Amino acid sequence: MPGHEQGHEGDDERLATVERRLDVVISRYTPYLGLGVGVALTPVVIKDGSPPFWLLVGVLSLLTVGWCVVYSGGRPARAERAPHGAIYIGGLLVLMAVLTYASPLFAFLGIAVFTHAFLFLKGRWRFAAVGVAAVMVAFAQVGGRFVALTPLVVLGIAVLAVLNALLTGTFTYYGVYLSAQSARRGTMIDELNAANAQLSEALRENADLHALLVSQARTAGVHDERARMAREIHDTIAQGLTGIVTQLEAARSTADPATADRYVDTARALARESLTEARRSVAALAPADLVDAQLPDAICDMATRWAATTGVRVSVDTTGDPRPMVPEIEVALFRVAQEALANVGKHAAAGRVGLTLSYMGDLVVLDVRDDGCGFNRAELAGPASGSGFGLAAMEQRVRRVSGTLTVESAPGEGTAISAGVPAILAVADTREERG
Repeated sequence: MPGHEQGHEGDDERLATVERRLDVVISRYTPYLGLGVGVALTPVVIKDGSPPFWLLVGVLSLLTVGWCVVYSGGRPARAERAPHGAIYIGGLLVLMAVLTYASPLFAFLGIAVFTHAFLFLKGRWRFAAVGVAAVMVAFAQVGGRFVALTPLVVLGIAVLAVLNALLTGTFTYYGVYLSAQSARRGTMIDELNAANAQLSEALRENADLHALLVSQARTAGVHDERARMAREIHDTIAQGLTGIVTQLEAARSTADPATADRYVDTARALARESLTEARRSVAALAPADLVDAQLPDAICDMATRWAATTGVRVSVDTTGDPRPMVPEIEVALFRVAQEALANVGKHAAAGRVGLTLSYMGDLVVLDVRDDGCGFNRAELAGPASGSGFGLAAMEQRVRRVSGTLTVESAPGEGTAISAGVPAILAVADTREERG
């Protein structure tokens, strides 16, 4: 949970802070602690020292303080850079040797040597410095210069030196190792905190970007819906109204009552179809012809009605194995056929139109050819005053289903329109859901 994670992160940061402060104490103040113990207790143990002795102890103590301040007191410590580390430890061993010989209590400086040897030296030199300091600590433990160096005392010093080196060296090594691990963990925590901050910033930026994309998608959806409604109105209602006007004008111009009645009946049927299509366009449903019929039959029925209205001969052919496509594919092809015929009726002055629906593996192609007057597409004015909107609508419909539309025409040579779309099969119940 976020609360627990934040609590763990806070504990890690506090622990890392404590460990860093402990490292500072060990690396910076350990020599002064050992030296302070020696300075404080030496007058208690050695009470018969002469003034030159105390002068020597004082001078060496001050020299040791200065030596440690110069090499390990700064941040970063000068002893961290070679060869200053070796110079610092060598000088500290010399000062420790003289002070320990003067008073065994200065052997507490060995703590500083043990820790700083692993901090400021590399490789085997660490263990060499620890060994020398262990000998001096062992010498102090047996009494220092106040004890005669008999073979037994020398043996005792050797044994104690080995034990001191093993014990203090081992503990110091692992202490320094754990300190290094802690430092690395602190660095990792800092890096993780920085990464979390960057991630939070990225999430905020992504949220802003997401909001922008949602707004743009909403705007694009509104524009697409407006374009869809424009296409639907143009493909259905406008064409139906055009047919109604044509039939009513024909009924008005004929003197035969029976013929006039037939034109009026046709106009009435077109009005009903236009009303149905208007309702379906608003509901974003498929054309009525596709509700209960396969695409080839729907195109054939629509073309037959168009031919009866315009008097132009129409032939509809199907090649390949017809199979149900997803609604978007079938609607696009049906509307292309419908719009192509509408354009022929309004502009081509054709005597014959041929429609061919070809099922070719992963592609379905609709070809519409007429023998009309044709046109030069480069000189097409565009959608102004309604001219050219049909071609634009067909292109948009085909592109929306990842298809292609090609138009070939020349003045006096008719027009050929070919729409190819991917053959995406419908599931068994797609047609029922679409209806």
